[in-house]
Amino acid sequence: MAKRGGFNGMGMPGNMNNLMKQAQRMQRQMEETQKDLEEKTYTASAGGGAVEVTVSGKKEVVAVKLKEEVVDSDDVEMLQDLIMAAVNEALRMMETATQEAMGQFTGGLGSSLNGLF
Repeated sequence: MAKRGGFNGMGMPGNMNNLMKQAQRMQRQMEETQKDLEEKTYTASAGGGAVEVTVSGKKEVVAVKLKEEVVDSDDVEMLQDLIMAAVNEALRMMETATQEAMGQFTGGLGSSLNGLF
């Protein structure tokens, strides 16, 4: 008598077993991709290169470079604004790269999974 129901002797239908293996493989790939992204750095500048900020994929500022001419004790607010602009741009670059890399796993779900990665 022929087997029916697609069970592979492990109590799980064959297609379900394949699906579980695919999900585990995808999870490993996502973890590897996330680790790779965390190791990357993203650099942005403001004020025509007067301020340069580098952030990591872990959302940490890892370097700030200032050109001497931008340091003016009479205009601290401008320097603060330039630093803030450079940090925000570097973080946007990192977020965009993360969304693009993880998009291969989310199949376009993007924004609904945004907080997970």
